[in-house]
Amino acid sequence: MAAALRPSEWWQRWRRRLSAWDGSRMLLLLLLLGSGQGPRRVWAGQTFEYLKREHSLSKPYQGVGTGSSSLWNLMGNAMVMTQYIRLTPDMQSKQGALWNRVPCFLRDWELQVHFKIHGQGKKNLHGDGLAIWYTKDRMQPGPVFGNMDKFVGLGVFVDTYPNEEKQQEAQKRRYSPGVQRVFPYISAMVNNGSLSYDHERDGRPTELGGCTAIVRNLHYDTFLVIRYVKRHLTIMMDIDGKHEWRDCIEVPGVRLPRGYYFGTSSITGDLSDNHDVISLKLFELTVERTPEEEKLHRDVFLPSVDNMKLPDMTAPLPPLSGLALFLIVFFSLVFSVFAIVIGIILYNKWQEQSRKRFY
Repeated sequence: MAAALRPSEWWQRWRRRLSAWDGSRMLLLLLLLGSGQGPRRVWAGQTFEYLKREHSLSKPYQGVGTGSSSLWNLMGNAMVMTQYIRLTPDMQSKQGALWNRVPCFLRDWELQVHFKIHGQGKKNLHGDGLAIWYTKDRMQPGPVFGNMDKFVGLGVFVDTYPNEEKQQEAQKRRYSPGVQRVFPYISAMVNNGSLSYDHERDGRPTELGGCTAIVRNLHYDTFLVIRYVKRHLTIMMDIDGKHEWRDCIEVPGVRLPRGYYFGTSSITGDLSDNHDVISLKLFELTVERTPEEEKLHRDVFLPSVDNMKLPDMTAPLPPLSGLALFLIVFFSLVFSVFAIVIGIILYNKWQEQSRKRFY
């Protein structure tokens, strides 16, 4: 019969077993990380595939914006800090952006954005907000939250300044929109390159939907999630410090091509704020489709939304002015008279030649 182990020997044996078990777990974790993807998660009945590292960004931001091997490019006034990437500082007339270099060919995906907006400005004396993009073009500075106007793809805007309301107040007119908005405000827009974002009306004419999101100067983390599954666009937020998602926008029939780029941008004008991005995490979603859905969900080449007509890419010609119309009619008449005179002259000459031949 084996001799009983002393307490010290028994403890040492168990420590060795625990160390071996921890080492195995660590090896498994390293293998997962080395594969370029993170662990699976289950949420709302959908299985999320592994984290797509080529489209994700998190601390410590090694190599961001530097070198040809970097997966992310910085533009404008964007800066890499130790705890975040600052798109714009709390200063006037700044703009910055962060763009993924790798086009995304996923069919169904979810993008989680961890961000922070804060600054010294008091109520309605700050701006302008930030945008998250999934677009055909990248690194194109412009007036739409630091990105180009008439973009092709999806834009999600966290707008912190009510331009329409302030303009009405400046003109001493009563502000009475059809639907009252409270800012900050999250909205979404799909564009095929033919639409302009209307700053004066805070994008109201082209928005797919929106919701109020009090996200400024909070002492806890703020998150935004964009899900695109079976041509169904869903945007949710976690901005209350409760670690719970709240619905914001839900739009069916959104058709987005594959091969576009993810990015985020911001801009300040006369008013300003710090606009920081802490992390961007993209997950591929595994979704089963019936044969009928496979036929319906074929790849598209231009963004669109069912039951929402976007203008054609070919812009219509501008209407003619009164002077231009008069000149066109005048010269048309002159040309007609000239053609008639020439015709009469030629006819008379032909008749003369005919008479000479006859005699």
